[in-house]
Amino acid sequence: MWNGRVDSETDRASFLFHQRVICKHVDDIEQYNSAYVIVGFTCDEGVRRNKGRLGAKMAPSAIRKLLGKLPYNLLEDLDTFDIGDVACLDEDLERAQKELGQTVNKLFRKNKTPIILGGGHETLYGHYLGARQFIGEDKTLGVINIDAHFDLRNDDIPTSGTMFRQILEQDKNAGYLCLGVQEFGNTKALFQTAEKLSCSYILEKNLAPDNFQQTYETIDTFVKNYDCVIVTLCMDSIISSAAPGVSAPSPFGIEPKTVRTLLGYIAGKENVLSFDISEVNPLFDEDEKTVRLAAHLVAEIMSSYKK
Repeated sequence: MWNGRVDSETDRASFLFHQRVICKHVDDIEQYNSAYVIVGFTCDEGVRRNKGRLGAKMAPSAIRKLLGKLPYNLLEDLDTFDIGDVACLDEDLERAQKELGQTVNKLFRKNKTPIILGGGHETLYGHYLGARQFIGEDKTLGVINIDAHFDLRNDDIPTSGTMFRQILEQDKNAGYLCLGVQEFGNTKALFQTAEKLSCSYILEKNLAPDNFQQTYETIDTFVKNYDCVIVTLCMDSIISSAAPGVSAPSPFGIEPKTVRTLLGYIAGKENVLSFDISEVNPLFDEDEKTVRLAAHLVAEIMSSYKK
């Protein structure tokens, strides 16, 4: 999947992502001075259980394809690796999430930064499992979610809409900040659940650029309260004209430049460990708009991490 135009075979300043990404098994990367390791999560079982539009399991390959065509304008001495995909087989979401968690934990132990390409937003729970396993039970872990939805549903089985409730009810040392919440994307009961579980959130309508200082202060306060932070971006948080290829499009979603600004600000924090992007659905995309935007946002956050 990592292929494309070649401007130069020797001038590394002219290289694109596909010329710098190295495909290796997870057990063969420790000796390399890599900053980022890409891992896909080919799963939309959580979306199926949540009665959403299927197709997100195709996203990791699609994102790689377009990310590979972008200029590799990251730190010269740090390579990026791709260790392949964790797949959900036989509708066994829980097993796939556990396996993703084990993989993420292994990357942390090798001093790498996981960049996880989902998949439905159930990707986040596997991401969380890996971070928690790595830092231990006693440290505090904050989760920042850019999303139109709280994903605090109380369903009988885990879905793409239950992850944050699962985390907060089982982990007394975890906290949750949701940026971009849509008033008409969540029931009153979900807002009540958010209050009950002490979630922090900012409504989409309050994320305007002229109000960023207040948003930054909210992020700063949240990040300072936790030993470590992980970040997740649900692409259905973005306005549907820019991101039509998602499970639940948002006609009043966030503008892409606002998401880019938020990701850049958050990634610059010293205690941010990792990032996942979820809910890209190539089957419902228009002219690869959503996949292309996702690829650019992945490149943007990689360039914003403090190394």
